[in-house]
Amino acid sequence: KRLYDFGYTEALEESARLAGDGSEWRHLGAQQKAHLEIMRSFLDVILADLQYARDNEAMAGAFIAADRARDRHELNRVSDVTLLELEAEYQEALRKRMESEALQRAARSRLAIAMGRPDDLVSNLLRPPAPDMESPLPEYEALLAEVMQGNPELKAMQASVRAAEAGVEAARMGYGPVLTGELDASVYNRMTNSTHPLGAALVLEVPFLSGGAKDAAIAEARAELRSSRARLTATEHSLRQKVLDLWLRLSNLRRQIEALQVRGDYRELYLDRSRALYELEVKTVLGDAMTEISALRLDMAYAEFEWMTAQAGLAALAGRLLTGEQMQ
Repeated sequence: KRLYDFGYTEALEESARLAGDGSEWRHLGAQQKAHLEIMRSFLDVILADLQYARDNEAMAGAFIAADRARDRHELNRVSDVTLLELEAEYQEALRKRMESEALQRAARSRLAIAMGRPDDLVSNLLRPPAPDMESPLPEYEALLAEVMQGNPELKAMQASVRAAEAGVEAARMGYGPVLTGELDASVYNRMTNSTHPLGAALVLEVPFLSGGAKDAAIAEARAELRSSRARLTATEHSLRQKVLDLWLRLSNLRRQIEALQVRGDYRELYLDRSRALYELEVKTVLGDAMTEISALRLDMAYAEFEWMTAQAGLAALAGRLLTGEQMQ
């Protein structure tokens, strides 16, 4: 039985333990990635429904315009060119609506697959509440420090570097002295002065030559260490850029949502005026106004959902997207 190998086994155990720590951090990163994928797929379904609503409004307006043009054409009040133009616009609006309807089906399929239920397509989803836009954004330096401290991928890389360092130490000790204990028991048919029923020994093996195997093992371990450090540095640089991109994205989204809110106030007043003109039969622009309102809702949803996913992305980078209960 090997009794002592002058630190070789301890170095191997330390390297394996650190590699196991890295695997745990990678597992957390994979969980967060799956959570983000489900979140994006969920929001894509709502966006697909809003896009269908917008295109359906546009198709309805184009149909009414083309239908009225047909009646007026029979009375020779609309030319053939105008009629065909309105018919073409209706066909184009119908094509877009059919594409939006197909997008609804595809988005629900992606959500079902992301949740591990490919045959269970959802029908209606509840839109999440609008995000809080009043609270100020944290400073970039504070976000970066939080990410650098808690990012699962970075922690896994750091554990890989420490494991590679322990691997170099293990390679150095791999061809060192080994102390072995031996114990044997024998049974003889005939006992003599040179036979012993029990025997014990301590054996110390000190290799003098390894044929270059030790140097090769050390070189391989050092190469792995350099590779791990290079991956760690690349990960740090990538995280810095990701945090900056998300932080700038949130800043731009705040201004975009504010502009959409102003546009929404204008579209509401425009819709009220169009409804009044429609009731007075002065103009028939109510369909266009309804389409604009549907388009505004879609644009606002895009901006709000981008804000949510950017915030969730920052939380994932910092390793705090999932609570302990969600991780289980």
